[in-house]
Amino acid sequence: MSQLGLEIFTRQCDFLVGIDSDGCVFDSMEIKHKECFIPNFIKHLGLQPVSKYAREACEFTNLYSKTRGANRFHAYIAALDWLEQRREVQARGVTVPRWQGVRDWVQRETKLGTKTIGPEAERTGDADLHLGYAWSSAVDDTIAEMVKGIPPFPGVREALEAMSGKADMIVCSATPNRALQQEWEEHGIDRFVQCICGQETGSKKESLARAKEFGYDLGKMLMIGDAPGDMAAAKTVGTLYFPINPGHEEESWARFNEEALGRFFAGTYAGDYEAALIAEFEKYLPETPPWQ
Repeated sequence: MSQLGLEIFTRQCDFLVGIDSDGCVFDSMEIKHKECFIPNFIKHLGLQPVSKYAREACEFTNLYSKTRGANRFHAYIAALDWLEQRREVQARGVTVPRWQGVRDWVQRETKLGTKTIGPEAERTGDADLHLGYAWSSAVDDTIAEMVKGIPPFPGVREALEAMSGKADMIVCSATPNRALQQEWEEHGIDRFVQCICGQETGSKKESLARAKEFGYDLGKMLMIGDAPGDMAAAKTVGTLYFPINPGHEEESWARFNEEALGRFFAGTYAGDYEAALIAEFEKYLPETPPWQ
């Protein structure tokens, strides 16, 4: 069983690979957001009068835009902003909640999750934080109940096996640890990674930065992810990045196994090769929604 967090992590190899989970290893983004996050969001935020537009805004920020893969609180605040600007919502005279207490909280907290918003809600008595905790808890419970039996994308297991013994591997995700542990154990791939760094550990950037402190050369550190936030975390820390292109995950993992991994170990990944992959990746996700 892999450990949670980096507290007892030990370096064993010269290479380190951070791997995102939802939408990267598992095809779980759609079911989690469409069936777990969004229905609970509409319910708890009182968005029933504009549920159609709320759903579109949430799907855009979490699945089909450059904010894909962002922490739940950041992404759903962004969805409220898009919803507030939408002409159809304004025409219906619906006031979109500002969720100001949550907006303020995400500016001062880095470990953004159910386990941190709950105590903060109790400490401050802020109604928005209590609402955020109720929503986030409901999401976690719904995911635990509903999201089962989703296997890794084809090519993932082969990649993990190929890296085993040559690279230290960590899960680097914004998903709660409980869900990550359950999903990786369910399919027997947790044995390949040394630790699981979910939202309780901190942001992806923080997890990569802590791993970097174990003395890896930056040219021997790689982040694999499916979202611009994964790439931003990698570039902020200074590591290499391999993109899993949304909607083309199987092709991406095939490319990783057939050419990218060999380049990474050979030291020929950085430069033009990585730049071409990133240029292709950046074409997949827009910044503005189709209704703008």
